[in-house]
Amino acid sequence: MIIPFDYETLRVIWWALLGVLLIGFALTDGFDLGVAALLPWIARDDEERRMVINTIGATWEGNQVWFILGGGAIFAAWPFVYAVSFSGFYLAMFLVLAALILRPVGFKYRSKRPDPKWRKRWDWALFVGGLVPALVFGVAVGNVLVGAPFRLDSDLRSFYEGTLLGLFTPFTLVAGLLSVAMLVLHGAGWLSLKAEGPVRDRARNWGQIAALASIVLFLVGGAFVTWGDMGYRLATVADPNGPSNPHLTGAIQAAGAWLDNYGAYPWMLIAPVLGLLGPLIALFGIRTGRDVMVFTGSSLATVGIIATVGLSMFPFILPSSIDPGSSLTAWNASSSQGTLFIMLLVTVIFLPLVLLYTAWAYRVMFGRVTGEQVRTNPDFY
Repeated sequence: MIIPFDYETLRVIWWALLGVLLIGFALTDGFDLGVAALLPWIARDDEERRMVINTIGATWEGNQVWFILGGGAIFAAWPFVYAVSFSGFYLAMFLVLAALILRPVGFKYRSKRPDPKWRKRWDWALFVGGLVPALVFGVAVGNVLVGAPFRLDSDLRSFYEGTLLGLFTPFTLVAGLLSVAMLVLHGAGWLSLKAEGPVRDRARNWGQIAALASIVLFLVGGAFVTWGDMGYRLATVADPNGPSNPHLTGAIQAAGAWLDNYGAYPWMLIAPVLGLLGPLIALFGIRTGRDVMVFTGSSLATVGIIATVGLSMFPFILPSSIDPGSSLTAWNASSSQGTLFIMLLVTVIFLPLVLLYTAWAYRVMFGRVTGEQVRTNPDFY
């Protein structure tokens, strides 16, 4: 089989596609998580709670496709990363999955009985299903920046030497809270477009708080990265076309190294600028009553914050804090050249179809959820 791309190009493409999938998940399922996290605080009675739930009821299942695609891409394109992260972060992943399982159960069972206590319990289940994944995903990203405590032996077997509680440090908690603030802002932006009345007004009030928190936490996280003892550099010149063997690529821990790429490629500063500008745009939209601007700002904030992490770390994907020489990068942790090319062909064919269908589905189901619809439609949650 003739492959028109060299190994380096395919690795960079799949590194970028992984980022696209993660951003796609945050943009779509992210506002679902944010809406669920806001549910107890912006809805005062059953009708208002049903309104909030039904703003995401038609799309939440489809949005989770991006989560599955991201996991599949890591498994197929970056097998070393999949093996180390999913085994090392097993308990954290289990916590996320347990929380995510509450969402479909909550959606399906909440309306089965009219008992207020029954429905309130499921409302809190939906809240947990929104807040916990948002927090744990952020904590996980923080741990990736700090470095995971794993090592690879001579046979490339991974050994994780951390604990669940060890994942929670001051910096990773800042990252987790930033993730919560970012997704709550995104959820508030979605409710600005989809809800009405007091629910919409309360969502916008919480959106102001989340926008300010996103800016502050992003700056605090940036201070940790700039002046804290974290960051990694390649110790030897890596061969971007070399075999996938982490032992062939040396790395060292170096404070402030996550800023190196911005000096070498100034255009990358677009990402952190968006991370700060997005919440400001959302905040301006809230203050001026422009709902589209609120959601646009929250979306830009999400893209900018996630892109900042990826661009800062490149070519690292999962550094090791206890054995930097075992760190996984875009040059040493990918599948074979042939596998990456075949997967790229499949992606070129099917990803546009997924995007077209998603756009069509949102267009068909777009519009505000009103109190009248909730009262008169028995098919609503």
